[in-house]
Amino acid sequence: MVHTRNWGGSDGIVAARLAGIRSIVHGEHGWDPGDPDGRNPRRLKWRRRFSNMAREFTCVSKDIARWLGEDVGVKRPMTQVYNGVDVDAFCAGDGRDAIRRELSIAPDAFVAGIVGRLDPIKDHPRLFDAFEKATAGDPDARLVVVGDGPERERLDALAGERVLMLGNRRDVPAILQALDLFVLCSWNEGISNTILEAMASSLPVLATQIGGNTELVLPHVTGVLVPAKDATALSDGITAYHGSVDLRQTQGKAGRDRVCEKFSIAAMVDSYEQIWRRVAAH
Repeated sequence: MVHTRNWGGSDGIVAARLAGIRSIVHGEHGWDPGDPDGRNPRRLKWRRRFSNMAREFTCVSKDIARWLGEDVGVKRPMTQVYNGVDVDAFCAGDGRDAIRRELSIAPDAFVAGIVGRLDPIKDHPRLFDAFEKATAGDPDARLVVVGDGPERERLDALAGERVLMLGNRRDVPAILQALDLFVLCSWNEGISNTILEAMASSLPVLATQIGGNTELVLPHVTGVLVPAKDATALSDGITAYHGSVDLRQTQGKAGRDRVCEKFSIAAMVDSYEQIWRRVAAH
């Protein structure tokens, strides 16, 4: 059997059929910068044609399942499977102090962070403004930005003195240990692995109320959801976490518990294996 993924892999459906393979699963994990809301007319047309060649579809969120049914018009069986996270790799550990020393951050300073591609859809400039406003009276506070991408040069120019642009890092689990708050202010998302990794690291999550974010973050339990492109709401959220260690610790623990229960690697693998067995049997 063949399992293809996203727009970039959809030609594999045709290749599989030409090779005589009919046990085909196609998965959708989110949209790319070339079609950030999944409504490109040309891509929708081809997706509809490809959909009849696959036996079953998978998707990583209820929001993508809705899009496949309503916008693409998929008539095949569809199974939603959440991404899994390695809960042992991402956990509270003893790397906090070492990373803060490396980055010249005070041990007791408030540190927020974002991990992701430096792309317009992530809305970093709005985060910079919101962080500056929320922590204006705290010279030790820092915003850590991990990732690289087409917006790097522009964001380097926009970043203030208290914004640390780290580029790509191989030690993201350790970086997360050094944070007090994880922020994701994208204006569109499928299912964010970085949110799951932050929750597994016992961090509260401040995220925009879009896409799969609403399926991961439990408002006022594991974090806070705010409207997309709303700098005031984003700033208010940062302010609340900046002012309360208890809030950060309570929601961080709840997030870790939620990931371990519902979003483990083992649960994800088991779901995919059941789908493959089912499709291959027909």
